[in-house]
Amino acid sequence: MSCIPNSVCKFCRRENVKLFLKGERCFTDKCSFERRPYPPGQHGQSRLKFSEFALQLREKQKAKRYYGIGERQFQNYFAEADRRRGVTGTELLGLLETRLDNVIYSLGFATSRREARQLVKHNHFTLNGHKANIPSLNVEKGDVIEVREKSRTLAKIMASVESVKKREIPGWLEADHGAFKGVVKDVPARENVTLPVEENMIVEYYSR
Repeated sequence: MSCIPNSVCKFCRRENVKLFLKGERCFTDKCSFERRPYPPGQHGQSRLKFSEFALQLREKQKAKRYYGIGERQFQNYFAEADRRRGVTGTELLGLLETRLDNVIYSLGFATSRREARQLVKHNHFTLNGHKANIPSLNVEKGDVIEVREKSRTLAKIMASVESVKKREIPGWLEADHGAFKGVVKDVPARENVTLPVEENMIVEYYSR
């Protein structure tokens, strides 16, 4: 797992969009993006004119930071999406959405993707009845994700289940919080991706 700094709030300000990287804090008035909705740094409030390359870079950085992955890993995802038969940008978002850590966050068993990665690496979940401790593992239609029996009283998971009403479960997933279980009903469609990103600009960035 790549090293992601604790001061992730500046990522939202840099990309000019709330990326929900701090979990519960993002829904309160303590959210840095709500208090200072401009880029960090001494020139953050200056009016800047971005080049086409800069706009493409910002879209790539936005997606990378939203899912919490490193540069090399993101390049690998793009290469895999480019090899597939579908539209490259849509395939890329599909690969990112179906990461196990993102699915666990989307199901409501973690307050952030970063927390979901930690929980996965510490063996708190199973996939189709088998141990799953690789956050980057991609799920498929019909897969069943469950919180392990001994982990169902974990404070972080309980707190997340209590606060999940603030978030909407994607239509391609089905969550049963009472049974601590989630099911992948289908592959995610483009409209299921809530991140406001222009994936075609990411494709253009890597096609230079």
